[in-house]
Amino acid sequence: MSMAAPAPPAPARLSRIVAASLIGTTIEWYDFFLYGSAAALVFNKLFFPDSDPLVGTLLSFLTYAVGFAARPVGALVFGHYGDRLGRKRLLILSLLLMGGATCAIGLLPTHATVGSAAPVLLTALRLVQGFALGGEWGGAVLLVSEHGDARRRGFWASWPQTGAPAGQLLATGVLSALTALLSDAAFESWGWRVPFLLSGVLVLVGLWIRLSVDESPVFQAALAQAEARKAETRKAAAREAADGQRPDAAEKLPLVAVLRDHWRDVLIAMGARMAENISYYVITAFVLVYATSDQVDLGKQTALNAVLIASAVHFAVIPAWGALSDRIGRRPVYLLGAAGVGAWAFPFFLLIDTREFGALLLAVTVGLVFHGAMYAPQAAFFSEMFATRMRYSGASIGAQFSSVAAGAPAPLIATALLADYDSATPIALYVIAAALVTLVAVGVAQETRDRDLARIEPTTPGGPRAAPGAPDPAERTPRSAPAP
Repeated sequence: MSMAAPAPPAPARLSRIVAASLIGTTIEWYDFFLYGSAAALVFNKLFFPDSDPLVGTLLSFLTYAVGFAARPVGALVFGHYGDRLGRKRLLILSLLLMGGATCAIGLLPTHATVGSAAPVLLTALRLVQGFALGGEWGGAVLLVSEHGDARRRGFWASWPQTGAPAGQLLATGVLSALTALLSDAAFESWGWRVPFLLSGVLVLVGLWIRLSVDESPVFQAALAQAEARKAETRKAAAREAADGQRPDAAEKLPLVAVLRDHWRDVLIAMGARMAENISYYVITAFVLVYATSDQVDLGKQTALNAVLIASAVHFAVIPAWGALSDRIGRRPVYLLGAAGVGAWAFPFFLLIDTREFGALLLAVTVGLVFHGAMYAPQAAFFSEMFATRMRYSGASIGAQFSSVAAGAPAPLIATALLADYDSATPIALYVIAAALVTLVAVGVAQETRDRDLARIEPTTPGGPRAAPGAPDPAERTPRSAPAP
């Protein structure tokens, strides 16, 4: 069964939809990255004070990794209900959960006050953060992808992706300002709480904006088609029951349909995320550990400033990479980014080892530019892999399950390698290995740039499936065709 493509939204309406996804995603990533930065800078002292400094950092990053373990669960739950109830409702819920957990972290008692209960409470709130973020990404990119102009989908869908560097920029900027204005004692006493509590104000702004946008028209059309199919199924079942026949099985759950019909796409998405996820957390989170270690000793403020400036560049290049993916395809841009982060792994650490701020800034900035070449087309690439009624589940599962093996342990593994070998060489090899996995995964994928998001039928392994007699919805759409 196929359906007519919805009319393209007016530019003003599309801009509002993009703004809603971008601002909400920025807030969610601000909360998430704030934790990562705090884990590298102060949580080892506040929640694990009895440990050796590097061991305390490892334990702090372990609570950071716990949040990633909850992300697949969030992907499953939010994906299921997002494919059944709509994208907008679940995005509002994810924003409230993330913001509430972040504010609560800002109010937590430390180890000095409540002892071992402090890290337990910290871990529990980190789980809530991970659960919420597991459902955020898929809904945010789909809301834009399913509203936007098909010919510029890569560009428009890349804007929610800029929420990651924007959130990093905001989190690092607030921390940098506080560390510059406060003494170390004041920052460790109460200053670290301020950016967490600010999340409450940001959530109110994001909630107001998200409530003002409409549900995805592609999803609404698919839902109407699904309801029509259910009605026909009920009528057919009644007729078959009257004739003594066994009724056909009911429509499968989105998760079941994804694992049955899109398992290759899920594996490709997971492989594509390996280099993107690992490189990002090494470049932005572990760099705070490495640059402030005894081996480099550049200072906390210097490292934060480098990440701050590089995140601004990262924000600027993501839409440019997204636009390029509309011209030459998702795969070529993605492959360029994966090859780039792999080739940059050794120069990245060699530049930092010079102990010069300019070299540190260059290392982080170039790394994030290459990362952007993967991250920008990722939203459209993953969205175009899955049919509408299983798209939230498919995109979220592919993206978030890989984070358990990629982003979650990346700072932890990098810190452990540094502690064991007292050298950045094993860490560079770790990033290169991740890049090779992504090059293989994206290399075997099909180009998705011209796929029609209005298709709603499940797909067979290896490609979309049209209803009998209907045109194959995966056929290439002419670049001059009306936008979905």
